[in-house]
Amino acid sequence: MTTPERSRLFPDAPVIRFRDPFAALLGIGEDDGILTFTFDDVVKLAGHYGPTVAGAFLVVKRAVELLYGATVPERGQLRITIAGTEDQGINGPMSQIFTLITGSAGDNGFQGLHGRYIRRGLLSFDGVAIFGPGSFTFERLDTGQTVTLSYDPTPIPADPATGEDLLSLLYGDENEEVLARFRHNWHERIRRLLTDGGEMTVRELDRPSA
Repeated sequence: MTTPERSRLFPDAPVIRFRDPFAALLGIGEDDGILTFTFDDVVKLAGHYGPTVAGAFLVVKRAVELLYGATVPERGQLRITIAGTEDQGINGPMSQIFTLITGSAGDNGFQGLHGRYIRRGLLSFDGVAIFGPGSFTFERLDTGQTVTLSYDPTPIPADPATGEDLLSLLYGDENEEVLARFRHNWHERIRRLLTDGGEMTVRELDRPSA
């Protein structure tokens, strides 16, 4: 089984790799269960791309960099806690992308086989989390190390015309020039968010703890 090494939509976007032991057992992935996730994968899940979709991808990228360094993380070995409720703000869409990449799922996730490969119960929402809405805590199950991150896309703003053009298109404007400008500006912002890799938009709220 082969997977693309780069996003076709955004060739300069980073990729995220996990080793999935269940995938390895079944003969899926590269080099003994290595799964490569590109931004195209999360776009297929969401059905679109935007700042929230890019943010979820970048938050996972930063979390595994901080918790694993140069080591390939193991899929299904992260506990993720999202501050706030499931239907609050960007939490729902972010959580779906977290599950896709990390394997960590809510109460509807995979129950495992003979006590192994369990994904259920590894993602949850905390309405009274200390850092409040917009923060995401990742915990390594093997070491107990944690890191809490927040995401804010505003340091990489959209072109000023984007919002007005979107409203015009949503209300029936069929002007091809407006459509082309909107698509270009939308794509360009997401490209800049991804190329930045989270440096300006993903903030660490605490240091990894032992």
